[in-house]
Amino acid sequence: MKPAAYDLLERVRQQKPVVHHLTNWVTIYDCAQVIKTLGASPVMAHAKEEVGDMVQIASALVLNIGTLTIDFVEAMKIAAISANSRVIPVILDVCGAGATRLRDRKCEELLGAATVDVIKGNSSEIARVSGENVTTRGVDATKVGGNLMLLAQKLARQRDATVVATGEVDIVTDGKKTYLVKNGHSLMTRVVGTGCMATSVIGAFAAVEPDLSLAAACALACYGIAAELAAKKAAGPASFKNRLFDCLYSLDRETVDKMQKIEVVPSS
Repeated sequence: MKPAAYDLLERVRQQKPVVHHLTNWVTIYDCAQVIKTLGASPVMAHAKEEVGDMVQIASALVLNIGTLTIDFVEAMKIAAISANSRVIPVILDVCGAGATRLRDRKCEELLGAATVDVIKGNSSEIARVSGENVTTRGVDATKVGGNLMLLAQKLARQRDATVVATGEVDIVTDGKKTYLVKNGHSLMTRVVGTGCMATSVIGAFAAVEPDLSLAAACALACYGIAAELAAKKAAGPASFKNRLFDCLYSLDRETVDKMQKIEVVPSS
């Protein structure tokens, strides 16, 4: 029986969860907009003096180190600890891991300071966080030697978390069960912020579904389907981005059920 991605999308629309972000300044508007488009409620408070309190009204916390500073990471730690106290999911986008020593160190600090429930990144970011000797070109993935699915599964077991490795085929695993999500379109790689928005969408789905690997797989499927629909009438990256929001907003059960491409990998 395949996962019913639309059921989770409908739950987001009905429950309208608050998703608190400490996220990338480059893409902060788009992350807020994609949450709003889903029908949920975005909060983008970053000041360490209030993040702990703001998390108290949220149903999920999204962290993204894309534009990290030392103070910003300290605010993330405060927010994550507050989220742990309420047992709401913490999603960490390890954006740029492997590009600099500072990013590697701060990823490790965040993972050590609080419970992170979902670790998300591209192939080289996930490989780096799992301990592989790879580098990342800024925030763009580089080639990873070895089996990425096995690396993701290893990291999930090490961190007792759901790991999401995005790419042409998205890998979602909690170390026991693994999903492959084959929705999406190549135009997504031509628009700044599609990866950050994916993390936000995962946050919204995680806010309404306790099975976080299922939540992440369904989130990526719905997001990818919207991208496929948007690409059909887009002339290029700019029109694609606008259509992406519209198509995500308009998703219906028939379309999602017909187009979703989520494969369950048998346990080894």
